[in-house]
Amino acid sequence: MLNIIFIVLGLYLTGGMYVLQNNLLYFPSAETPDRSHAGVPDMREVRLKTEDGLSLLAWYKIASPGQPTIVMFHGNAGHIGHRGFKARVLIDAGFGVLLVEYRGYGGNAGKPSQQGFRKDGRAALVFLNQEGVSARKVVLYGESLGTGVAVQLATDEHSNGETVAALMLEAPFTSIADVAAHHYPFVPARMLLRDKFDSLSRINRYAGVVLVIHGEKDRTVPTSFGRILFAAAGEPKEAYWIAEGGHNNLFHLGAGRLIIDARKRRLSVILP
Repeated sequence: MLNIIFIVLGLYLTGGMYVLQNNLLYFPSAETPDRSHAGVPDMREVRLKTEDGLSLLAWYKIASPGQPTIVMFHGNAGHIGHRGFKARVLIDAGFGVLLVEYRGYGGNAGKPSQQGFRKDGRAALVFLNQEGVSARKVVLYGESLGTGVAVQLATDEHSNGETVAALMLEAPFTSIADVAAHHYPFVPARMLLRDKFDSLSRINRYAGVVLVIHGEKDRTVPTSFGRILFAAAGEPKEAYWIAEGGHNNLFHLGAGRLIIDARKRRLSVILP
């Protein structure tokens, strides 16, 4: 009888995970973010036009002469307003910043999905190209789930002959399927997930600079995943494993300074 109960319970949990997986992966805030409240009143509101007809809110600050533009893809919760403090550090250092808001987040139309986010990222690069910012002056920065978006976009662009200058990954994973299997070992997560964000299978296609920043105390995405992804990336690359870092406090522990220093060391030979 107990075996039957466990089987039924397992099937129930498995079915529930499959049906509700988007609710378990994406936690968008429908609130429209405010630039002043986020600490970046000097950024301007722009609209990104996606290939499937969406007009997405984003915030943009042009780069100082000779500096790259960082395209920021945030994690699975909240909206771009919650990342204003990260943008502030980079803007004050002279970087250009494009804070990309996904479909379904921050008052944008549409529903979150891996393929949808891919289109959102492409729209960001099209926008920058129209602004006169070439791919070789672009850095893709991903935070948590956003690392999957950044890796996918970087390798897409590389396959098309357009390599962005650098790929910077904050708390990255091998794949969302791997992380889900880690947290839910009692269900076949790898089989159930539609949006896998499989960065491990793609990272070695990228030929630019790779920077990984990960907290040793991260319980959401353990550093074991970041280390595997970093090992699979090609050179040139560097990683920082922050001893007291968790999943959400890396900028408070100096991640912004690491990015600024990496620009001086790694990108000075690429950018004028």
